[in-house]
Amino acid sequence: MTETVHREGRRKTAKARATVKEGNGELRINSRPLNTWQKTPKQRIKEPLTIAGESIIEDVDIEVNVEGGGIQSQAEAIRMAIARTLVEYTGDKDLERDFREYDRNMMVEDPRRTETRKPSQSSKGARHKQQKSYR
Repeated sequence: MTETVHREGRRKTAKARATVKEGNGELRINSRPLNTWQKTPKQRIKEPLTIAGESIIEDVDIEVNVEGGGIQSQAEAIRMAIARTLVEYTGDKDLERDFREYDRNMMVEDPRRTETRKPSQSSKGARHKQQKSYR
């Protein structure tokens, strides 16, 4: 195991950077413990920790900085960053396989992005056209 590992997770416009180092099992997001967050989907963020198991989590501190996007996108970015750092920290291929089998988006980024609005069309969306009336 290495001393400190930094990895990034992204979902839509949310970006999370996670750092894993030796410690006593703390998880901090933007310098605050996870249980102080109000609207965050905590179960979604804890999924990689439960898959990894107590034996790994007890010995590490995880610090995550997240910005951009909405609540759900931030949670997805956080869980991806945590999963990637744990795999690199432990160097365990079986752990990576477990993450991929549970949910592939823990290890692989989703390439979908919002489509840009086309010129000379209304501002309602990328493909929205003005309705025509022929009478």
